[in-house]
Amino acid sequence: MNKDAWSGTVAKKSRALLDGSNLYRRLEIRLDDGTHVDVKVDRDLWNQLEVGDRLVQEEGEKPRRG
Repeated sequence: MNKDAWSGTVAKKSRALLDGSNLYRRLEIRLDDGTHVDVKVDRDLWNQLEVGDRLVQEEGEKPRRG
């Protein structure tokens, strides 16, 4: 599987001030093969998604709802 291209469902949403000044929004994605990957996303996408929503990333592109 190409690490730049994947599809799966949102397993967990989180956000944190990891460096004390920047808010990072992360999603834990359960890929179709059963493995998990953590993905940083922008605020707009993070706000649109809920646990269980489908997410797709194609090679060279940002993750999107799918």
